[in-house]
Amino acid sequence: MKLLTGMHVSIHSYKHNKKLHRIWRKAIVLTQTNELLVTGNEHTQVIEYDGRSWHTKEPAICYFFNDSWFNVIAMLRVDGVHFYCNIASPYLYDGEAVKYIDYDLDIRVLPDGSFQLLDEREYFNHQKAMRYSKDIQNIIEDQKNKLIHKIKHKEYPFSGLDIMTYYDQFKLLKNR
Repeated sequence: MKLLTGMHVSIHSYKHNKKLHRIWRKAIVLTQTNELLVTGNEHTQVIEYDGRSWHTKEPAICYFFNDSWFNVIAMLRVDGVHFYCNIASPYLYDGEAVKYIDYDLDIRVLPDGSFQLLDEREYFNHQKAMRYSKDIQNIIEDQKNKLIHKIKHKEYPFSGLDIMTYYDQFKLLKNR
């Protein structure tokens, strides 16, 4: 199903066991191609699996890929662009929401390009508890390495070339 620029969508993150993990209530579609979906949000409500909710603090441009097992959130902060990367299945849109499976491992990237792998203990616990297949484990390891390569070499979207263009587009669409 095609998403149109300017549409409002929610984003649903699931775990491997098919349980809902997190919902971002509202994002605006900035573009969708055969390879990529880009959305923007600011101060959007996030609902956790246990019912707790909070609001994002800063504007964010989110990159979802059709053929990569990760997504990337570029957060625009006073000191520069911070990236938060989720190792996750490729996204799908089913008419209800943009959906993906979160595979626990995350990478935080600071404006200076330094990065940190997060949640390894959670990944190993869920790998056992949810019985990730060898194929899934291999994909996760491969995609983690691919993502680290992109970060180190400032490859898209870490080059930052289009983030402000998308943010300007987001501000225009948000005010409609």
